[in-house]
Formats: sequence, C-alpha cells, structure tokens
Amino acid sequence: MQPIKLLHTADLHIGMENYGGIDPATGMHSRVMDFLRRLTDMADYAIDQAVDIFVFAGDAYKMREPNATFQREFARRIKRVADAGIPVILLVGNHDLHTAQRRAPAISIFATLDVPNVYVGAGYELLTVQCRQGQVLQVATAPFPLREDHALREEWEKKSVDFQDALISERLTARILDLAEQASRKTDIPTILVGHFSVDQASLGSERSIMVGRDVAVDRSVALAHPIWRYVALGHIHKHQSLNRDQQPPIIYSGSPERVDFGEEKDPKGWVVATIGDGPTSWEFVEHYRRPARRFLTLDIDVREADDPTAAVVERISAAGDLAGAVVRVRLVFDEAQQAMLVDRDIAAALKTTFHAKVERDVRRRLRDPLGGVSVEALTPAQMLERYLESRDIEPARAQLLLQYAGELIREVESND
Repeated sequence: MQPIKLLHTADLHIGMENYGGIDPATGMHSRVMDFLRRLTDMADYAIDQAVDIFVFAGDAYKMREPNATFQREFARRIKRVADAGIPVILLVGNHDLHTAQRRAPAISIFATLDVPNVYVGAGYELLTVQCRQGQVLQVATAPFPLREDHALREEWEKKSVDFQDALISERLTARILDLAEQASRKTDIPTILVGHFSVDQASLGSERSIMVGRDVAVDRSVALAHPIWRYVALGHIHKHQSLNRDQQPPIIYSGSPERVDFGEEKDPKGWVVATIGDGPTSWEFVEHYRRPARRFLTLDIDVREADDPTAAVVERISAAGDLAGAVVRVRLVFDEAQQAMLVDRDIAAALKTTFHAKVERDVRRRLRDPLGGVSVEALTPAQMLERYLESRDIEPARAQLLLQYAGELIREVESND
C-alpha cells in the first residue's frame, strides 16, 4: 500500500485566557493567540510536509459554547488544511460536550454545512476516508464517554462512584471492540482509532485543573491494543506519551500543543506524525515547525540571608538568562523584617522582557523566644512574665503596670500557701 502520513494533535482549548492580556493587533486575548498560532503552525506543517490526513482528537475549545470569534479563527485554520486536499478528522471531547442532551457541540457546524474534507466524530462509528493521495483509511471514532450514552439512568443512579465508573468503562470498551470487529471485515483497508478519554496506565498532566465532568479510564490491553488498529490517536490527557512502548499498534497521546499552566512547565509540547504502510507503523514527536510553544519558567528565590534582598532577587532573575516572551513565576521567600527592603519597581524592571510575570511572596515570620534562651526553671514567675512582655513589645508603662498587678497576685498566692 502507498504509505499514509498522519498528523495527530488534540486538546487545543481555544479560549484559555490565563496570564497575558488583550492583543491590540487582533483584539483577542494574547493567550488565545498563543493557541491559535500553534494551530497555524500545525496547518503550515501539514500542508508544507504533504501530510495525508489531519487528526484532531478532541477539545477544540475551552468552553462548551465558544464565542463566534473563537469559532471563526478555528474554522479558518481547519478549512485551510481541508482546502489543501488533506482530510481533517474532528473528534468531540469533553469540553465540546453539553451536559444537556441533544445540545450540539460547536464543531458540529462543519458536518451541518457539509464542509468538504472535514469529518466530525460525534459518535461511535467507522468512517471511510479518502486521504490526500487517494489512499483509503478507516477511522473509528470514540468521543468522550457521557454516562447517558452508555447506560440507562436507572442502571447507575444511586450507585457508588466506583460502580458507575466500572460500568461506563465496561460499556465503552465494548463499543470500541465492536468498532474493531466492524473494521476487521475489511482487512485490506488500514484502520486507526481516534479516542478522547483516559487510559488506565497513562500519566496524568495538569488537565485535572480544567476538567469538565467526571473521568473514566479505559483498559489499554483490552480495547486499544487490538491488532486491527494501525495507530491509536488519543486526546484528553495533556502530557505527550506512548502507552504501548515499541509494540504495535502505537497508542499515543499527542498531548496539548500549547502549555496551559505551570503544571505543564516541563512537558514538551508539539504533535505526532505517524506513517502507516506495509510494515509496522512508525511515528515521531514534532515540537514545532515555525512557532514553538510558549515557555513557562518558575524561579524559586530565597533571600532570607541576603543583606540587600532586592539586589539578590534581581541578580537571580538575571542569572536565569533570556526571559523574553516567557511566562515567569517568581516564588520569593523572605523574612518579615526584609519586607520594607524589597523594591517592587526594581524587581518589575528585571522582569520587563517577559510575556507575563507574577511574584508570589512567602513571608517567613521568625518566632522569638520570650525567655531569651534561659531555662524556665531558672526564672521566677515575675521574671518569666517580664520577658514575655518584652517579647510582645508591650509599651514600658503598661508593662510596668501589669508587672505590678502580677506581683500583688503572686504575693497573695504565696501568702496563702
């Protein structure tokens, strides 16, 4: 067979507006532009590198009802790929689904308008797709599992969470195996599976912080490692990873192409390019084509031992190297007595080249020993009280009065013994 070159991505989450601000050139939030630029980068790669099919494994938007501008910008880039003769698979993810049944996901507009070369995977079905060079590929779609789509309400309501999860996982596995059985009827056509869900052996990323709805894990070895699949393209988990080691079929989370927050600071970001041919399917992770993902960086700075805390902070920021365009988080630790010595203006100037910077302040208050290091046994009650009042910075006149009253009480107690 003529090889099929496949681009696999997922979890774009257009609409993330953390950090940054409004981009004056576009009128959109600068972080929204980050995600759109990454989609542009993938579109450029797909067209320039002659990809045969473009697979998006769910979660186009952050919210279920994206505004018209977000939909326009996403559609503009997807249509550009499709117009180049590259078929596009768009799978429905959990962020695309409405909790209310019968409400259509935003990406369904492509199917409604019958946009050429764009296929929407809104259900569990087996699609037959003609790729860019005329190659035929079967695509099994497994969107995010809604409980209502896999079980009757009376089967799972009033049941434990564990029971519900096990039931939905079982039903989802059965549907995927049914798709595998359908695909097996045409062994002369290669088949891929595109899914949006968690897998039991996957390493989770920061998507937990933006999760919509409950999550169900699928058993990798039962449904996903089926020999009919030539490639398994997964979305939902933002951390790029391969779940089948070097074995066939490749079971891959592409990961999100852009960093969502600091939980993904150290994760590589990009997309996967797989080649399906007569032999084993091969794949590679591509971090960028023309535009890299936004850099995130955490600087932990402890200045408690510094004579000039501001200078120490500025020096540490300078030592971090070029911060231009990065989202930077400074976690600053200092003593309470140093607070007045920290000059915010100088710290902000050191961070001026960043895309966005925030300083998290951790003020450590030193506990003073009210006894001055002297053993309790060596002090009289009056002496202990005097040292305590000194440690609390009680004004001398009031302290003297309290000591006077305390002395009278102490003498009264001792006279009654």
